[in-house]
Amino acid sequence: MSRAVQRFTEPLYNTQGYRAHSRSVEEEYLQMLLTNTLGHTFYAAAHDLLAQAAETHEALVELNPEFMAKALVFARQKGFMRLQPIYGLAVLSKARPDLFAQVFAHVVLIPPDLADFLTILTGMGRGQGGRAVKRQVALFLRQTSEYWAIKYGGRGRGYNLGDAIATAHPVPTDERQQALFRYLRGHETTLADLPQIAAVERLKQAGQDKERVRLIREGKLPYETVTGAVTANKRIWEALLYQMPLRHLNMLDREGLLERPQHLRYVVDRLGDAEALRKSKILPLRFATAYDQVKHPVVKEALAQAVDLTFESLPKLPGRTAILLDISGSMDGEYLRTGSVFALALYKKTGGSSIFLTFDDQVHDPKPSRQAGILLQASRIRARGGTDTGAPIRRLTELREHVDQIIIITDEQQNDGSPFYTELRRYRSSINREAKAFVVDLSPYRGAMVPREDRQTHYIYGWSDQVLSYIAAAAHGFDSMSARVSRIELEHLGDRSKSEGYSKHSGPDG
Repeated sequence: MSRAVQRFTEPLYNTQGYRAHSRSVEEEYLQMLLTNTLGHTFYAAAHDLLAQAAETHEALVELNPEFMAKALVFARQKGFMRLQPIYGLAVLSKARPDLFAQVFAHVVLIPPDLADFLTILTGMGRGQGGRAVKRQVALFLRQTSEYWAIKYGGRGRGYNLGDAIATAHPVPTDERQQALFRYLRGHETTLADLPQIAAVERLKQAGQDKERVRLIREGKLPYETVTGAVTANKRIWEALLYQMPLRHLNMLDREGLLERPQHLRYVVDRLGDAEALRKSKILPLRFATAYDQVKHPVVKEALAQAVDLTFESLPKLPGRTAILLDISGSMDGEYLRTGSVFALALYKKTGGSSIFLTFDDQVHDPKPSRQAGILLQASRIRARGGTDTGAPIRRLTELREHVDQIIIITDEQQNDGSPFYTELRRYRSSINREAKAFVVDLSPYRGAMVPREDRQTHYIYGWSDQVLSYIAAAAHGFDSMSARVSRIELEHLGDRSKSEGYSKHSGPDG
């Protein structure tokens, strides 16, 4: 038994020294993948989290590599996470190259994914990773386009497309791609069939804004390429406006571009396009961040409406629901921002058939509104005090509130024992024996507030737009998240190395 596997058989305590319930290694793995946290967090140092992540990947590849492969795909495509799934893919590539080949194309979706993957391999001392890795990298590179070349081909960013081509030696699909590969390698080549790249090269030499604007518009050049080639000013930003991601609203506001009626109308229309918002896969948390940064009142109102639009197509929860939001001091910052937006979205989706409470070491009624916008209400929620995860359940029991599901959104940092499960059992015994519980855990830690034997409680790790859909399905009798991952059929994903074809997979850049 390896040291990584042995760790999961030892008694488990939370970061404050209290005994915590353990979960299966599969559940712990999902939590780590879907929180994607390796940086500083409350109660833990970065190096501790990094060591824990490495051990968890090594344990899974030894104990259940098939589940690991499925979980990597789930976390990348359903959870919209990048770093942890890519790290896990590097671990899997050594132990099970067969499984690695099946899932590579479903985890590495865009060039930054490939760059991170190759960097991680180097950090592991594995060099180019061997024949199985080079085969998958070469197949991935055969979908390289001009757009990829000008957006991701730059130097000074660790591994780039040119480095990857030099490593994997992909066979180009045609003469045009051959010229593209030569360009990315820094070799002399004709740009006659590469108009976007030709526009970029001319942009670098252009001395007048008028010429630069023409090249940007005719070449449809992405903003990353333009800002990397020239110093942007107001005229340049204006030329980029109609193809820039919405996450740059703060910059547009700062440059004064939103003062022009046509620009403002364009931005507001984009924020009000429900179908475009759905396809963009922009998480509501991004809108919450932009809402705090942007000063323009019309754009702030549009951002507030956009958040509500992102949830309109999601399913409602059945029955009656209690929504419990942790607002203790450890939740301050991104955890509370995420939790507040999510909790209020849940409240709206229940159509009024719910109770919404916040708690620290006491219970509070935030008086939510189904009419007011999510962001406006979320901005008023503040972190405070200590933590008693049992307090809101006690309140439900005291009030004799009969609910069908209890959803608690927390980082699980309980400073006074572990009262949640005690109070949950009391609630079930005295109020509703069939009540389901959902723990939305925003932290990357191992501890659980409920033992794994409790089949009426579901753990949800991290947060994305998929969470509400999952809760709605589970409330109707859906099983655990780890069971959902287990049902993924690897044979349906396929191994690209067995065919010359390659289907382009799209995914979020974040």
